[in-house]
Parts: sequence; C-alpha cells; structure tokens
Amino acid sequence: MNPRTPAKADFDRIARLCDRRWDYHYTRSKLRTDPVYAAVAAVIAARPLPVLDIGCGIGLLGQYLRACGLDAPLTGFDYDERKIRAARVMAARAGHSDLNFEAGDARTGLPEFSGHVVILDILQFFTPAEQNALLAAAAARVAPGASLVIRSGLRADNWRFRVTVWADYLAKATRWMKAAPVSYPDAALFHEVLGAAGLRVSLRPLWGRTPFHNHLITATRP
Repeated sequence: MNPRTPAKADFDRIARLCDRRWDYHYTRSKLRTDPVYAAVAAVIAARPLPVLDIGCGIGLLGQYLRACGLDAPLTGFDYDERKIRAARVMAARAGHSDLNFEAGDARTGLPEFSGHVVILDILQFFTPAEQNALLAAAAARVAPGASLVIRSGLRADNWRFRVTVWADYLAKATRWMKAAPVSYPDAALFHEVLGAAGLRVSLRPLWGRTPFHNHLITATRP
C-alpha cells in the first residue's frame, strides 16, 4: 500500500487539535518541515501491523499516519506526562480511538507488544548502557516481517552534528525536553545490537531541509 501524501491543510487541521498555543505552532512547523514522518509511513505501509511509538511526545506520528490513510493501531509511550495528556486530547478531538498513549519510562520497561516499533530522536538522552538495553527491548517487540524504525543524530565531527547538539540543549533550556543529551550513538551500535537480535539493519542520512545530522535506521525482522 502506498500511503497518501498529506497536504498543508492536513497539518493545519492536526495543529488545531492542540490545546496549547506552543503545541499548535510546534505541530504546524514540525509536520511541514520534518522528513521523518513520511519516511516512517513508507516503512509501515509496506506491512500494516500495530505500531509502538517509543518517545511519542504529543503523538504527531500517529496523527500523521492517519492523515496518510494508514489505520494500524498505535500505542504511544513517553515519560513526559504533560505530553501524553496532550496526545490523548488530540486523539480524542480527532476521533481516533485506536491511538492510545501511555506514560512510562523506557529505562524501566516497555509495554508488551508485537508489531512495528518506532524510536525517534530520544537515544541521545540515554547512557550507552541504556541505549543497548532499549534497543534490545525494542527489537524483541518487532514481529516477523515488521521493522524497528529509528531516527537519531549520530556522533560525528562536522557542523551538522554540532548544530544537532546545540538544538538538543536548546530544547532542554526551553523546557520542551525534560533532559539534556547524554551520549550520541554511532552507526556501529545499531549493527551490533540489532544484528545480534536477528534484524537486518540499514542506515541512511535523513536531514532533508534541516541542518541536523540525523539518520534513519531501519531494522527488519525476516
């Protein structure tokens, strides 16, 4: 199945679901400029299975998937209870009863699950040991034929990486994120941990029109 490409009107409609002005402007800008949502939708559309979104924030991935015409059930999981409440409000206003959101810390465990798993832009807030544990736990929840889809900044010596670090500290300073970055992974981590879990791993740059050193990691279970 090829997902429908959402229009700007779809993004404006999703933004109007927000109950805070900051969230409204963030949602509108994020959905219009960030290439990650389309990349994740393309992977999920190939095999319509339930989705676990770890570090879901205010639930924009689920809203984007619905705008694409993808209706697989989605469970969002995030340790920021304020964002989980916002995600629930947006899902209720949109009438999406199959978008569910739970508050919890991925360091202490993940929901029981089998399907696609998504981790976007949170690995840098974990120590190396915690990254290993999270990736292994996420891989265990990937069903046969499904994928673990990750977007992460990778450690490097270039201007994109420096901008990525600066942006993460800015997110902490503005209280959008509750923590500062701890450790940025490198490509070898994904091949080692996810390959050992029996997944086929591929990496590619995914910065689009953004200045960040982001990469898309797709790990599929045969």
